Amino acid sequence: MKRLLPLMILLATIVAGCSTVAVEPVAGEAPQAPACPPVAVDECPVCDARACPGPPVVEKIVTRTVPAPAPAAPARAGKLNLPVFGSEEWATVEPPGLKLRARMDTGVDTTSLDVLNLRQFEKDGQSYVMFELTSAEGEGTLEVEAPVERKVSVKRRDGGSERRYIVQLWLSVGDSRSLIDVALAEREDSEFPLQIGRNFLTDVAIVDVGQRYLAD
Repeated sequence: MKRLLPLMILLATIVAGCSTVAVEPVAGEAPQAPACPPVAVDECPVCDARACPGPPVVEKIVTRTVPAPAPAAPARAGKLNLPVFGSEEWATVEPPGLKLRARMDTGVDTTSLDVLNLRQFEKDGQSYVMFELTSAEGEGTLEVEAPVERKVSVKRRDGGSERRYIVQLWLSVGDSRSLIDVALAEREDSEFPLQIGRNFLTDVAIVDVGQRYLAD
């Protein structure tokens, strides 16, 4: 027993981490381990949480492609489900495939076109006309040649009348395209060089005079 006493004291000291005072054993009593002195709270260093590095932040950029909205379908109306045109539209005249500003005029029968340098000539025994059209972008003029279908007399606003040549041209507005009679008028600097009448609009489109450029 006396051999084991020093070993027991050493083991208790290592486990408790404290200094010990040797106590002589009393005969007839079991040896007791020395008491461990109290440890102050401030003697145990505590790690400041703010000093510890936080978890790494990984920035991830997410790219999402948003599809462009589909273009609105052209308006339609009436029992025949016809497209609706505004009082002003862009129209293409063929030949020469030139886009012009056009006014929808339901008050006239025949479509009319303002031209420059209108002149008539004969070719292969048939009457032809040659004229010039000015592009809407002001990039110059294009010369057009077409056979004459007939001549008509048109009343002017001043009370007089004038003879006009009628030719056939392809006319397109939106998805509507027709070969129609067009009356040629020699005028310059027209805001609307093309006035589209009922010979194109009938059973082709409905005109909403309160709106513009619906066919585009």
